[in-house]
Amino acid sequence: MPLNSPNQESIKSTKVTATNITASPNSVILLKANQNRKGATIWNECPVTLYIDLTDRVALNAFTTKLMPGSYYELPFGYTGSIAGMWEVAAEGFALIREFV
Repeated sequence: MPLNSPNQESIKSTKVTATNITASPNSVILLKANQNRKGATIWNECPVTLYIDLTDRVALNAFTTKLMPGSYYELPFGYTGSIAGMWEVAAEGFALIREFV
């Protein structure tokens, strides 16, 4: 099955917004909902695991994915809702986020 259809218009982005979110052992919003979002990437630049959920809150036992230190996550195609994250324990570091609009 092809990943794109010749009948669908290609999704294009002309702007990237860069954000760094400081690591926290509490649930934080990594990206607010944005109807103009075309895509996003998250890089865990922290020595502990980052848990991510496609909602306003995340918990260590309820998450979409977890990023090991130095790992990268690409947002599912077409998702424009909020994204929450929290690190496994308190640590120095951050998430490098790029939102394509």
